[in-house]
Amino acid sequence: MQRRTRFRWAWWLLAYASLGLGIVGVFVPGLPTTVFVLIAAWAAARGSDRLHHWLLAHPRFGPSIRDWQTHGAVSRRAKWMATGTMTVCAAILLALMLWIPAHRWWMTALPIACMAAVATWLWLRPEPPSI
Repeated sequence: MQRRTRFRWAWWLLAYASLGLGIVGVFVPGLPTTVFVLIAAWAAARGSDRLHHWLLAHPRFGPSIRDWQTHGAVSRRAKWMATGTMTVCAAILLALMLWIPAHRWWMTALPIACMAAVATWLWLRPEPPSI
């Protein structure tokens, strides 16, 4: 418990920084929102009870956070949205590689491989139980 209070400021800072990045991700293509909001909820549970309760009660973020915390689950809609976004980003990378031939093949292959690994992991996550 003492460790939690000693580094509470660090958890608080991580929570608010992650939430800020998540909000920026709403407007910046390619920057994820959900991941940063989940990190914010995780850090807020350790450093800011007020922010943690606000995130859980939020109409947009709350259900996803509760599903993740309770069941380690991701909704089918969120899976499709994430997969679609990664597919669009991969297509943009491929188009840029063909348009600017100075790029090396691995500069496109590495991020696409990372996106494929994340998509595979995401689809292996369970879906929340229906109510």
